[in-house]
Amino acid sequence: MDTGKISKDIQTQWAGRSIAFFEEIDSTNIMAGALAEQGAPEGTLVLADHQTGGKGRRGRQWFSPAGTGIWMTLLLRPELSPERISAITLVAALSVGKAIHQVTGLDTGIKWPNDLVVDGKKVCGILTEMRFVPGSSPYVLLGIGINVNQTEFPADLPHAYSLRMALEKRGVSDQVGLLERRRDTDRMTITGEDIRERIIAAFCTYFENDYETYLQSGDMRLLKREYEENLTNLNREVQVLAPSGSWLGVAEGISDTGDLLVRDEAGVLQTVNSGEVSVRGVYGYAE
Repeated sequence: MDTGKISKDIQTQWAGRSIAFFEEIDSTNIMAGALAEQGAPEGTLVLADHQTGGKGRRGRQWFSPAGTGIWMTLLLRPELSPERISAITLVAALSVGKAIHQVTGLDTGIKWPNDLVVDGKKVCGILTEMRFVPGSSPYVLLGIGINVNQTEFPADLPHAYSLRMALEKRGVSDQVGLLERRRDTDRMTITGEDIRERIIAAFCTYFENDYETYLQSGDMRLLKREYEENLTNLNREVQVLAPSGSWLGVAEGISDTGDLLVRDEAGVLQTVNSGEVSVRGVYGYAE
C-alpha cells in the first residue's frame, strides 16, 4: 500500500494528514489508542495490511488477512458529551458509502448502526470506541474494516462479501481504474491495491466534511435525511434483541441522536439504542 499516494489524493485539512502504516499489527484501534496517549493529533490515520487481532462490535473477531482489505482507525478528539459519540459511527457509514461509490460505482446500503452492505451482504463494519485519560480530554477511535479483494470467506461468516465479489458479479472487475491486474508468476491475478488507496483517500475527504456537519448541531439532524435514504432497514420488519427479550417491529428511521426508531407490534414507536441491543433483519441479513 502506497501511503504517499494516499496522502497526495486526500483533500482534507486534518483527516488523514498524518498516516501510520504497518504491514502487520494486532489491531489498528489498539495502535491508534497508543498513539493517542502519546499525543498524536486529531486526524491521525492508522493503516494495516494485516490484522491479527481485529475486532468488531461486541468483541467479535474481524477477519482481516493480508492484501485483501482496508483495515484502518482514525483518531478523533471531539468536544462532545459521551452520549453524542456513538452517532459518529453513523456519520462514518455515510462517508464510507460515498467513497466506495466514487471509486467503484457500487451502491451500498447501511444496516443500522455500523454495517455497509452490497447485494444484501456485509462489505464493511465500523467500531467506534471512546477512551478516557485521567487529566485530559477523552478521545475516540473510529475503526473501519472494508472487504475489498477477497474471493471467499470462512464458513462461519455467511454474510461476508467483498467489493471484488460485487464487481465480478456485475462483470466490471477488469475495467481500467477499478482493479489493477498484476502479473504473478505465469498467471494474472486481480489485486485491490489501487482501489484500496483510492477508497481510503476518498473516505477521509468525505468524512471530514460529514463529521464537521455533525459537529455543527452535535447530532444527526443535518445528516438524518441522507442517512435514512441509505438505510436498508427502513420500512422493513426487524427483530430487536434486547436483554429483556427479543421482539419484532418495523424500522421507521433514526432519531436526531442516531437511535433506531422501531414501531412494535402494538403500534408503539420505540427508541432502540445501539449500545443496548442488536437488530437483525427478518427476511435476510440486510432486511
